[in-house]
Amino acid sequence: MARERKFNTVELFQEAKQLLLQHGYDGFTFSLLADRMEVSRAALYKYYDNKEELITDFMIYEMEEFLHELREIETLEGFERQFDFLIDLIFKKTEVHELIRAAQQVMTRMDTAFPNKEKLEKLPLDMYKFLQKFILVGKKEEKLKKHIPDGLIIGFILQTVAIPNHFGIPKADWIYSIKEIISHGMFINK
Repeated sequence: MARERKFNTVELFQEAKQLLLQHGYDGFTFSLLADRMEVSRAALYKYYDNKEELITDFMIYEMEEFLHELREIETLEGFERQFDFLIDLIFKKTEVHELIRAAQQVMTRMDTAFPNKEKLEKLPLDMYKFLQKFILVGKKEEKLKKHIPDGLIIGFILQTVAIPNHFGIPKADWIYSIKEIISHGMFINK
């Protein structure tokens, strides 16, 4: 009998991520993951009882990584530098947007007693609370309009990653244009 190939959690999560992005939550199976990693399904079941456990652990890992990188925003002086950093980060980590959506799917199907459910629900809220500090800096520096709700500004910025680039505009130009529209609008001021 051949020895089972060894793998670590990071490898497992990277392969799970690719399959989730490619097939979505409903199309993700341990069989696909085992084939992709060239291991048996039994090897995966040594670590996780079911796909929900694996996917939620993976999503927590990804969101914690994103939050860790996002915390760097506090080291930057001034709202405009923080804004540039945030936009660059969300376009560097475009999959986080898709993973939050997948997490919502998983949570609707999970038992309330599921061990990771509370943590998985809390992480997006932590991200929003953290981003609210960024918004407050913008309002304090009078870079953002005070009457626009913080949640709307945060949501608007985060959703820009979901705008489809149907015309194949180079990524750098695309990001620059999004920054311009958010910060200066798209109307010509006369």
